[in-house]
Amino acid sequence: MLCCLSLQAGDSLRYKIAQMLIVGFRGAELTGDSHIYSDVKSLHVGGVILFDYDAVSKTRGRNITSPAQLKKLCGDLQRLADEKLIISIDQEGGMVSRLKTSAGFPPTVSAKYLGALDNADTTRRYAAQTARLLRELGVNFNFAPCVDVDVNPQCPIVGKVQRSFSAKPDIVAKHARIWVEEHRRCGVITSPKHFPGHGSSAADSHLGIADVTATWTAQELIPYRQLVKSGHCDAIMVSHVFNKKLDGRYPATLSPKIAGMIRNDLGFGGVVVSDDMAMGAIVDTYSFEVALEKAVNAGMDMLVLSNNGKSYEPQIASKAVAAIYALVQKGRISEARINEAYSRIVAIKSRL
Repeated sequence: MLCCLSLQAGDSLRYKIAQMLIVGFRGAELTGDSHIYSDVKSLHVGGVILFDYDAVSKTRGRNITSPAQLKKLCGDLQRLADEKLIISIDQEGGMVSRLKTSAGFPPTVSAKYLGALDNADTTRRYAAQTARLLRELGVNFNFAPCVDVDVNPQCPIVGKVQRSFSAKPDIVAKHARIWVEEHRRCGVITSPKHFPGHGSSAADSHLGIADVTATWTAQELIPYRQLVKSGHCDAIMVSHVFNKKLDGRYPATLSPKIAGMIRNDLGFGGVVVSDDMAMGAIVDTYSFEVALEKAVNAGMDMLVLSNNGKSYEPQIASKAVAAIYALVQKGRISEARINEAYSRIVAIKSRL
């Protein structure tokens, strides 16, 4: 692994900042003229995120066209990196599957199906199938399981697309534990989501603010409490939901109060990662620099820059590093906060 401590002070700081980024890109193969090539090789971003669909151009095949193609892409990306590279995906099963049968991948079932069946062996079989597939492909970080409680079955981002195991928090936690265990057997990191709970929302935070003030209850924290207590938590993804009960000013990803619950209330010491910073709930309200500043200060150790929202920006990673570096120089983000995030990233990468 490239040790940032051997670099000049400014380069060392930029390196640590780059490690905080998980970046999306276009292309089913790695080419020298792609921005992701230099993002990984020269900028040293901490990770990448893979998609089958490009939301900006509304075309399929963005990064994934077949098992053989994807395995080669992941291998090329990992070999390009001087350090361990997080190669991430959203592979929950059911409707949220980047690895589709149309591209030659095995069929999956939804979390709702597994929770309704409530058979541990069946859940373990599907979780193991997913984990083994990811390991074989070279994907080492799965943004799953979804541990949102199915409070509102018509929630457009959770209930309506069958992403929740159950309306009962204990059942959600039970099946999430199995998912984590099977992924760990295969050396794949998982990240329960969407803290502090998106299952009661009536809106989609991809499109704009999802205010759960009137619908959210503390029961939505139960799966996180149980997973952290039993040691079944590798990382936690924080959502962009807005909840006046918890913070009257900022959505969760930008809120020290809400993100701080993960450390102070749950007692979790691992990596906290933002939901996609390109989602409407963020970009429609905050400038790029302000969003980065508030997310890092809130406690996000890693930031997802999907490049798959309302626009595509080839220089998104270098712009983010430059912006955060400038914020540190101005004293608006402390270097200690960067070091804290970096130490957690090093720890989680040691498990890949």
